[in-house]
Amino acid sequence: MRLYVINLDGSTDRWDGFQEAAEGMDAVITRLSAVDGRTVDRDDWIDVDHKRFVRCHGRTILPGEYGCYRSHLKALDAIIASDDRHAIICEDDIAPHRDMIDIVRTVLTEKPDLHLLKLANHRIQGFIRHGGASEAATFGRCVHGPQGSAAAYVVTKEGAKKLRAALATMWLPYDVAFERGWAMNTRVYTLKNDAVDIVKKRYRSTISSGPKINYRTTKLFWLKRAPTAVFRGMDYLARARYALR
Repeated sequence: MRLYVINLDGSTDRWDGFQEAAEGMDAVITRLSAVDGRTVDRDDWIDVDHKRFVRCHGRTILPGEYGCYRSHLKALDAIIASDDRHAIICEDDIAPHRDMIDIVRTVLTEKPDLHLLKLANHRIQGFIRHGGASEAATFGRCVHGPQGSAAAYVVTKEGAKKLRAALATMWLPYDVAFERGWAMNTRVYTLKNDAVDIVKKRYRSTISSGPKINYRTTKLFWLKRAPTAVFRGMDYLARARYALR
């Protein structure tokens, strides 16, 4: 099993921490140099629909979010170009559980036609079980969302191709966009229980660009977020239908 680990060139502490956490795992670990959105002038950003992002997400894009999005597309491209039938994409601030690879193999054996399996979430609410040979390998979908987090997930080669095409233009944050299987005609599932630990507390965020540029300062005045509320309401209903399929 191959693990692609997204890591900024300057974040050697994160890379060292991941290697230490993953030591002894039955996996081939490949480092992918992340795109640092903070070093790319906004005028040079590519394949971004700024107006749609503001309309659907209620704020402007953070430079770190742009870099995160491009980095995950880079990981999908690597899988598409490889001979691997599937692979795990990880961000560098996670610590895999010792049984993560076994869990992934168990789910892939039971559900070989899946496109994407999330291994971590910020929240799990309204979980609908779709399968699982054990508690650790239980997988399904959630009625409530977004679940958040692109910290770790399995994607098949077919899934990588589908996601790469559907997500070619950025108009949502990656961790929101990539789990919208209903909108991409993809089979997306999540583990009920995380197979990794998030260790963000050890590190400074690479999404926020500092105290003057963060989620709060980029958010629109609440009256201007009415289109966002409409989009999220429609997306919520679509998510619920998808979870019950």
